[in-house]
This record gives sequence, C-alpha cells and structure tokens, in this order.
Amino acid sequence: MNTALLLLPDFALILLGAALRRWMHLGDHFWSGVEKLVYFILFPALLVNAIIKTRLDLGAALPLLATAFAAMAGGMLLGLVPKLFTRLPALTYASMFQCAYRFNSYIALAVAGMLFGAPGIATMGLIVGAAVPFANLVSVWMLARHGEVGLWREVARNPLIWATASGFLLNLAGFVPPAPVQAFLGRLADASIALGLITVGAALRLDGSSGVRAFAGWLVAVKLLALPLIAIGVGTLFGLSGLNFQVVVLFAALPTASSAYILAMRMGGDGRSVAWLISATTLGSMLTLSGWAAWLLR
Repeated sequence: MNTALLLLPDFALILLGAALRRWMHLGDHFWSGVEKLVYFILFPALLVNAIIKTRLDLGAALPLLATAFAAMAGGMLLGLVPKLFTRLPALTYASMFQCAYRFNSYIALAVAGMLFGAPGIATMGLIVGAAVPFANLVSVWMLARHGEVGLWREVARNPLIWATASGFLLNLAGFVPPAPVQAFLGRLADASIALGLITVGAALRLDGSSGVRAFAGWLVAVKLLALPLIAIGVGTLFGLSGLNFQVVVLFAALPTASSAYILAMRMGGDGRSVAWLISATTLGSMLTLSGWAAWLLR
C-alpha cells in the first residue's frame, strides 16, 4: 500500500480532533480530561504492552540513541542561528526555540505502530523515554531566567518515562503477563492511538503572532526537513540500518509537542506563537512525514 495511504488514518484522526473542537463545543475541561487519560493511562499501557512483546537488541541501543540526540542537538544549534539576525524579545525567542527540537510523542508512537507494529513502538518508546528528559532540561534552561518550574519533578512524574523503564525491566526479566492482563493492556493500547491523535487535532491553533513569522518559518523548516537529514547522516555514520534507522529518522521528522506550549505558558512565555508553531509543524508533517516514510520504505 502507498505509504501516504498508510498514514492517512492517523492524520484523519488529527483533523477529526480539530473539527470536534471547533464544532461540538465540548469545552476545555473535556479536552483536558481526555488528554490526561491518554497521557497518564492509555499511552503508558501502549508502551508497556509493546515493549514486553518485543525481542530487544540492547547492543543497538547506543548508536540509536546517539543518533536521536544528535538530531535534537542539531535542531538546537540551527534554532540559535536566527538569534544573530533577529531582535525578538528574549522570552519570545526562548519560548519558540524549543519548537526546533521537541517532538510529539503521540504521533511518534502512532506512526511507529502503524508502519512497524509492536517492534516499532518499542524502538520509538526507547527513544522517547530517553529524549524527554533531555528536551525538558534544555527547554527549561532556556526559559529559566524568566520563571520557575520543578524540572526534575516534572521528569520524575512523566508517565512515558516510567512506562518505558517498566516495560524494559519486565522484558529483560522474562516476565510474561497472564492472559487476562495481556488482554487488558491490549484494550488500553488499542484505545490510546485514536484518542491521542484526536487530542493532537483538538489542540491545533493557527492564530499566532504576526511579528515572528520569519523565525517561525525557519523553525518549521528545521524541525520537519533539517532534523531528518541530520538523523540520516549521523545514523549512516553510526552504521544504523533496518528498523532502528527507519524509526530514528521518523523520530527526527516529528512535529513539535504540545508540551512546548504548556511549558511556555507555565513560565510566562509567548504561548500564542508556540501554539502556532505546534499547529504549523503538525499540519506540515502530514506531507513531510509521509514523504520521509515513503523514502524509508521504498
């Protein structure tokens, strides 16, 4: 099947979420509750369920994670380039800067599962679990002079990190859940993808600040085009191939996470511009992510 058609259901769910938010008037409280359900219950179940079923190759984990971190570091460096030519307020710049390297975990796991099944989810889960603390650390450091947030408390409470760690420990211990437990996790995992992508769509905002469009356009290009190219180069250098190479390139091509908006607002930043960037990278990734996937699966 054509790769774009493989990913069409995922992107259709994102658009459905945007339509439901616009026309059904369910209210912010409803969407906040759905996102908490997905974030704290359904996606952790998806990760544990996938990881305990997958045969792990820990020897390949180091170059895989090194490639993912190199791509994120490349995004950070490219995100600093416009600082030489622009005079944006420091807080606006720091808020938008994080959009050059933060990634949407919901789309990450949905795409990995659609294209590669449980092994893809397990591989992407390893990257996500390792990359979330790194992304949070850098983002908070950039915004730290303007506000306060308990960084390590946020990392320690992140359910995706705990689910990834738990899944790997259970896998390495050879634990096989009883059939009812497997069925229970499977039901939760099945619900996670659809609801997760619908919440991504419900969060889309395209009414960003007009004074930062040039910088925003640069960040969109960096996130959707430059980072995958960096991952391809570094992954090739490290000798990655097969599933690990494919997943890490797709990781690098992900749109920006909605958590970037939450952090910007929590620390008094420019949430409006960040919301525009999240929406632009998400909508743009419908084309670019499909293109990268098609190239990887050619």
